[in-house]
Amino acid sequence: MSDTPRPDHRLSMSALLKAANLKPKKSAGQNFLADFSASDAIVKSAALTPEDTVLEIGAGLGSLTLPLARAAGRVFAVEWDRDLAPLLEKQIESAGITNAAVIQADILSLDTAPLAAGGRLTVFGNLPYNISSQILVKLVRERRHVSRAFLMFQKELARRILAKPGKKDYGRITVLARYAADIRPGAVLPPACFLPRPGVDSMVLAFTFHGIPPSAPKDEDFFFRVVKAAFANRRKTLKNALVAGGVAGAAVDVERALGFAGIEGGRRAETLDVAEFARLADALLAGKED
Repeated sequence: MSDTPRPDHRLSMSALLKAANLKPKKSAGQNFLADFSASDAIVKSAALTPEDTVLEIGAGLGSLTLPLARAAGRVFAVEWDRDLAPLLEKQIESAGITNAAVIQADILSLDTAPLAAGGRLTVFGNLPYNISSQILVKLVRERRHVSRAFLMFQKELARRILAKPGKKDYGRITVLARYAADIRPGAVLPPACFLPRPGVDSMVLAFTFHGIPPSAPKDEDFFFRVVKAAFANRRKTLKNALVAGGVAGAAVDVERALGFAGIEGGRRAETLDVAEFARLADALLAGKED
């Protein structure tokens, strides 16, 4: 291994952007990962092999793309920004990488099934803060094509995803994530790791998605609707929130379902764990079918 120090990637990123007369788009939540040691550590933590196919979300200028391509068999680097995608392709080409393809697309509308090619993807991403929750929900819904994910979130959202029932940070995104995956906290990345520097720390979370969730409801889409309704009016009691959310015909139907699920209607959404939400969804669904 060479003892020659690696260049400051933040400087090379700045130079690339300047040469292309580009600036990070604040409206798109662009804060590029610009620290070699951080990107190398994230890739190393995944223990990738040539058998792995990687989907990278928000590839930017390739700080993760290049080490990912050196560790995995195939990398699909998704970049929404039409201006950045050609620069990323040049970075990949100049590095002599041949197993990475740039896809200029909106990840929220991208079909992941063809990329998985009958297998399951390992997903990486420094997620744009303004759509990070939406991206995680997409991965939850499409997890039949995704085995693992290593994602960077603003620390505040990461705390919400990791929250336990009864805590103020516990919400809809917590339930959906915990329903679909085992979650492990990873490195905390300070603002200095990014270009431009955000105002807050970021955190890496590692997700291992379940094939069949331990608390699988009979109808997953309806389960998602129940969780959404419960948290849409989180200050209301669970009974009133579900009535307001329209997941049952009338208050009496909600009362009956709550009783069948063994859940008190006076509780609030943030006190229910995933298994309780699954029981409640099944009870509400059974009432609709009677």
